[in-house]
Amino acid sequence: MSTLISSSLMKKSISFSSKFENIDLAEKFITTICEYEDIDERYFGNIIIAVTESVNNAIVHGNKENPEKDVNLHYFLNGKELGFVVEDQGEGFNFDIIPDPTLPENIEKLSGRGIFLMKSLADEVCFTKDGRSVEMKFDITNG
Repeated sequence: MSTLISSSLMKKSISFSSKFENIDLAEKFITTICEYEDIDERYFGNIIIAVTESVNNAIVHGNKENPEKDVNLHYFLNGKELGFVVEDQGEGFNFDIIPDPTLPENIEKLSGRGIFLMKSLADEVCFTKDGRSVEMKFDITNG
């Protein structure tokens, strides 16, 4: 997977401040994109959950709910691949050392499931910019 999609593939984006209530804006954006691109409903659940979780992580963990910092949400369509990029203005994180939430020692922890969930629902997940940007790709091939 490429480390970051070409800006020429970006079709539309939104930016909003890091307030928890703005997750609703992200959900509406994702829904509108899926309707506009005529995405089969069997893919919609995975897309909205994974991208919304990424936006939540950007607001809460990346930008620490600082309303002075923005979250950027972009989408692209490349053939039968629908993608979303979520970027925050936080300090980033080391995405290579995220504990596996399915291990017995982590099973009762309340945090640490978001990235696992994103990786389970998207076909590809790639972190860039020291963890301040996540790209998720979904294969939307019908058939």
